[in-house]
Amino acid sequence: MEVSMIGSSQVKTELAYRELRFCNLKGGKAVIPSKNRVCFGRSTGWRNSGIRFTLRATAAIQSEPLRSDSVSGCSKRSKSRDNVRLFVGLPLDSVSDCNAVNHAKAIAAGLKALKLLGVEGVELPVWWGIVEKEAMGKYEWSGYLALAEMVQNAGLKLHVSLCFHASKQHKISLPEWVSRIGESEPSIFFTDRAGKQYKECLSLAVDDLPVLDGKTPVQVYREFCESFKSSFSSFMGSTITGISMGLGPDGELQYPSHQRPVKSNKITGVGEFQCYDKNMLSILKQHAEANGNPLWGLGGPHDAPTYDESPNSNNFFREHGGSWVSPYADFFLSWYSNQLISHGERLLSLASSTFGETATTVYGKVPLMHSWYKTPSHPSELTAGYYNTTTRDGYEAVTEMFARNSCKLMLPGMDLSDEHQPHESLSSPELLLAQIRAACRKHGVEVSGQNSSATGAPGGFEQIKKNLVGDNVVDLFIYQRMGAYFFSPEHFPSFTNFVRSLNQSELHSDDLPEEKEEAADSLRKRLCSTKHTEE
Repeated sequence: MEVSMIGSSQVKTELAYRELRFCNLKGGKAVIPSKNRVCFGRSTGWRNSGIRFTLRATAAIQSEPLRSDSVSGCSKRSKSRDNVRLFVGLPLDSVSDCNAVNHAKAIAAGLKALKLLGVEGVELPVWWGIVEKEAMGKYEWSGYLALAEMVQNAGLKLHVSLCFHASKQHKISLPEWVSRIGESEPSIFFTDRAGKQYKECLSLAVDDLPVLDGKTPVQVYREFCESFKSSFSSFMGSTITGISMGLGPDGELQYPSHQRPVKSNKITGVGEFQCYDKNMLSILKQHAEANGNPLWGLGGPHDAPTYDESPNSNNFFREHGGSWVSPYADFFLSWYSNQLISHGERLLSLASSTFGETATTVYGKVPLMHSWYKTPSHPSELTAGYYNTTTRDGYEAVTEMFARNSCKLMLPGMDLSDEHQPHESLSSPELLLAQIRAACRKHGVEVSGQNSSATGAPGGFEQIKKNLVGDNVVDLFIYQRMGAYFFSPEHFPSFTNFVRSLNQSELHSDDLPEEKEEAADSLRKRLCSTKHTEE
């Protein structure tokens, strides 16, 4: 391979590209400081992906940290994007359950490539079940500290997502000691009408109950956050600029109403209410009795459909004559959504007070439950905890809660367009996104965004750009997520074009240094054209 000697950025681009050859990853050990353990155990698909890394550029990547001021024009580029900062999510399993860095060499090469493209930073999921795995108060941060140092040395910023949930898909569990408690006391988990527990996060009904060896979950979360702040103090406000507080399933402020994975050829059902663990039922019972209707506190709606069913398959959400408009439904749905908002208040207040003086920004993530949005009852939103219908705005109270805690709101789904949704689902991600953004504007809450589809929604890049320009004020956009598909020939060239199109549409050509432009162009062209193995 010839290396065009137009300058140091071009050479660095070539070296970074040599580590992103599109062939078969055959394994190997990463070269990072010896004090940081590295293992290639579980993987999110890197090992069997179409990626292979040669060893020729290893020394170059390790020899000189690429600080934020080492590439001219970067600060100008970031500021010129109308204050929208572009980040890319790191793999969900970047740190293994043995607290070692997974596929570290791939990540190091990826960081270098992202820096040369002009991306401002990366997002790192930090899992409760990995850090506090063995015992309450016993924290192991070494793997995440190693990654933070890698990001810092690459000259990138870091957005941290604190994950107090599990991920069955990626085999990431809750802490072992929490799971043991759950085995003897399953009521700490959300429970559906059939009695099935959702064991990937704790029920919000136990937030203030001493169910974790004498401590409440809120106390445990606070101590976790305090330990994080102390352990990463040297990165806070400089490398680490933002922290997303985990609020529930998948980190989002919602009930786990769609527990079952949807088959690719099937329309998403309405989901189910998650109010049947004994603690939720106890709160509901007290609330019903206080309102003079004790029979309303026996459980959720008896005539609601099951997970995979459509709104009209039972009476509750039915378009004409559905019981969702009854006094009982208003009582239940108000209580159900208020419990969720109170949970969000507790956790965002905790995060704001913990990180308020660290020069970092606190975020919370709200789901985009867009299926069935064009029906009067909006059932997918109702089961997820958002009392939003054609006659009631369910996001006003949510955004008010974010405003009270001075937190920014993260919205997924900015890659989704109405035209690519199944007609039968009566879905509208665009209308729902507009509604939530309107509530945020009304209450002065800044919006940040993510894409929803890790494998690329049809027309996704164009839809993202539409959501980042004009009156759509976005503070931060996190593109999900680095991994095998991200760096594949089918995707990465499109991503580089997307980044370049953002720059070109919002920068004057004189603002972009020729050397940096040529380096990014070289990376894009080579990633598009290379399909064979370099030995």
